[in-house]
Amino acid sequence: MLTNTYPQLLQIEAVCMSFSWNRWSRKLHRWGALLICAPLLLVILSGVLLQVKKQSTWIQPKTVKGVGDNPEINWQQILDATASVAVAEVAAWSDVDRIDVRPGKGMAKVQCKNRWEVQVDLSTGDVLAFNYRRSDFIESLHDGSVFSDGAKLWLFLPNGLVLLGLWFTGMYLWWMPIGVRRKKRLRQKLKRQP
Repeated sequence: MLTNTYPQLLQIEAVCMSFSWNRWSRKLHRWGALLICAPLLLVILSGVLLQVKKQSTWIQPKTVKGVGDNPEINWQQILDATASVAVAEVAAWSDVDRIDVRPGKGMAKVQCKNRWEVQVDLSTGDVLAFNYRRSDFIESLHDGSVFSDGAKLWLFLPNGLVLLGLWFTGMYLWWMPIGVRRKKRLRQKLKRQP
């Protein structure tokens, strides 16, 4: 019985000895990079756009300050002011995605379902500005939710995990030559000592 397992143990040992972290890391790095290149490019490009969203009115409209800093109008007046903007296509609260109230700036940003943003003065009820808002769409591209919740969970999350693995293998590949040179210098130093 022992004679049958001994050759198998030798084969396992030979496989383990032939395993090279260097080769494995390079292969993992190469194939991982190929696997995530398209989703990663989308994440990088959308991330760059999101970094400059406050500086670009094309991505996110500039905030216009209202007259006062004390809200004096009610929710219905905000809805009526928003509905007065034809491109917003608002007839009821169901057409509104969310409202960002900024009392310190005396205004509310009403973000409509069709991605238009209407800024309403909280003192007078006047429309301060209305612009198309692209930042929310870019954010949904960035996290993958524009495709579906499944894509966000099953494509973009693994993409991030593979990217983390690429970081580790990249650091190993970067450090490996440095470590080899250090070991070589240490060996040479030890050989010179009597």
